[in-house]
Formats: sequence, structure tokens, C-alpha cells
Amino acid sequence: MAPADQTRKAIPDDTASRLLAWYDVHHRELPWRVSPRDHARGVRPDPYRIWLSEVMLQQTTVEAVKSYFRAFVEQWPDVTALAAAPTEDVMKAWAGLGYYSRARNLKACADLVAARGGRFPDTEAGLRELPGIGAYTSAAITAIAFHRPAAVVDGNVERVISRLFSITTPLGEAKAEIRAHVERMVPATRPGDFAQAMMDLGATICTPRRPRCMLCPLREDCSAVIAGDPENFPVRLPKADKPLRRGAAFVAVREDGAILLRKRPEKGLLGGMTEVPTTAWTARADGATTQAAAPFPGDWRHAGKITHVFTHFALELEVFRAHIKGDALAGHFWSPAREISGEALPTVMKKAIEAAIPGATKKPSPSGTKRLHD
Repeated sequence: MAPADQTRKAIPDDTASRLLAWYDVHHRELPWRVSPRDHARGVRPDPYRIWLSEVMLQQTTVEAVKSYFRAFVEQWPDVTALAAAPTEDVMKAWAGLGYYSRARNLKACADLVAARGGRFPDTEAGLRELPGIGAYTSAAITAIAFHRPAAVVDGNVERVISRLFSITTPLGEAKAEIRAHVERMVPATRPGDFAQAMMDLGATICTPRRPRCMLCPLREDCSAVIAGDPENFPVRLPKADKPLRRGAAFVAVREDGAILLRKRPEKGLLGGMTEVPTTAWTARADGATTQAAAPFPGDWRHAGKITHVFTHFALELEVFRAHIKGDALAGHFWSPAREISGEALPTVMKKAIEAAIPGATKKPSPSGTKRLHD
């Protein structure tokens, strides 16, 4: 196998045109995307839809985002409508998508854009002044929505560039090097389509495992392919093991099937989301794990154990269930059985409730609401 520095080659000037020709034929059909054919006919992307999709796609897969995106634009078709929505409704619509600070920033950004007349800035610098918009998102919106040349670098693009140039610097330290390569490749015309073509290439051809190099429009220029080791790129340092935290969750059920919930503090992990009562676990410390830590007396019975993986730690919760009568505790509320599926419950809380009451977080069937108690 030839050393990387002997297999690197200059990227031809027609790289962008070859990639765009491939994209014109093989692009993914996505609900927020204007296809190359429609683009050629004069259809222009809606900055609101591009912004919304890019925020949703941060740390989340395309397949997971599609249904959330469609639901959002159906309920709030433009940024003014989203700004007018209650924050609680936005959090409920976001529930299950994860990384909930994005939802809070989404609402804050919509409020600010709406207050400025409903128009997004059309430059990277202007976009980065808005809540929740960083270097990647501002570049993506600038290129895709406003057709301005910008270096759009996500995980897919990092992989393509790392292989194309056989970048041996570990990925965490190679960001500037990768971005510099992309900046040199971005064409003056169709920069948005170029950005999307790079992302599609990484998602469908230049995949992490078993890349389909024979189908790649850039294979003749790819130094990793020439060296015969594309899967060795990008170079990554070993990941540290995630710490395991423990705690307990308490699912209190009223006679009519309502479940006792409370809202988490606005700041911090899962900020502003809804939860069942839990012990005081955090990303850095365990909480109590037995029914003795229940927030109030009850016939607490062990209902199982659930695990959930966050970005920086894993969580294991012992789940307890009890039948409760009376009014909700201060700071808590009873959510009727038919409304549980619409609450702003993060995935970890849905898991806890499902362990105690299977099917409770599912949308009720049209024929009626299933009773949630024995």
C-alpha cells in the first residue's frame, strides 16, 4: 500500500461540475429540499424551511427528522407562525427528537427573526448572530437558501474530504484543514447544490463502512481510493467510555389513567421538557435508586429498569409505579391518558412510562382511549 503522501494529487478544476452532474441524477428527495430540476426552473428554497431542517438535522439522522419536519411546517408554515406559537407547544412538537436546547434556541430565533420583519439574514455573519446558529448552520443556510458560496462542512463532508485528500490528522484536530479544502472547491455557481451534493455523496456513497467507491464521481481523484484504504479515513482517536449514572423514576397513575408529571427547569439537561418524578441524578452524579426515595407515599412497585444513552453519559433508571388518589403535588400536574402522547416528554421519560404502563405514550386509536390502569 502506498504512503498517503505519495498518493495525494491535485483536485482537477472540473471536480465541482462532475459532482453536480452526479447530484442532478442521484440526489435524495427530501421534504425541505428544492430538487435540481425545480431549481433550474426558477424555484427558490425557502430560508425558513432550510433553517428549520438544518437545526433539526444537528446530531440527528435524516430519516428521524423527516416526520418532525413535516409536522412542524404543517402546524407552523413560516417563521412568523412559529414565533406566535406558545413555547410549550413547540417543546411538545419537538419531544423525542433529542438535544432539547435546539428547540429552545429554535423558538428564540423565530421570535427574533419575526420581530425583525420575518426575513432571515442572507450572510453567514448575520445568521451567526441568531440563537442556535453556529458555523455549520450559517454556512448551510447561506449556500442553500441564498446561493452564496460558503464552505458547508458536516460529518458527511468531513469523511469525503478526509478520504479525497488522505488527511492523516485526527478528525478533531483537522477541522480547519478540511474546511480549507472545501473552501477551494466551492463553485461560484450553484453553491447550494454543491453543498447538498457533498452531503449526499457522504450519506449514500462515501459511507463510513463499505463505501461504494466504484460509483463515486470523484473516485479517480481520491487519494484514499488510490492507496486502497478509504475506510482508514477519517482518522479518529479512541473514544473514552461513557460514565454510567443511576437513578429512579416514579410513575404515579390516577384511577382514571392520568399520569403525574412535572416540568424540568428551563436550563440544563432536558431543559423545559416534561418528566415523571425522578431522583436527583445528573450527568455527573447518581441519584437514589429505591422506592424509599419516592416523592410521596404510595404502593410503589418495581416496574422494571430502563437505560438511555445521552451524548456524554449513559443513564440507568429503576422504574416504580403506584396508584395515587387526590390532587397533584405543588409543581406537578395530572396529564389525562388521552393527552400523554402529546406531552413534551423526552425519549428517556417515554421509556420510563412505557416500562410502567406499556402503550401509555402511544397515540390513542380512533376507536377510543385505552384505560391505563389495571
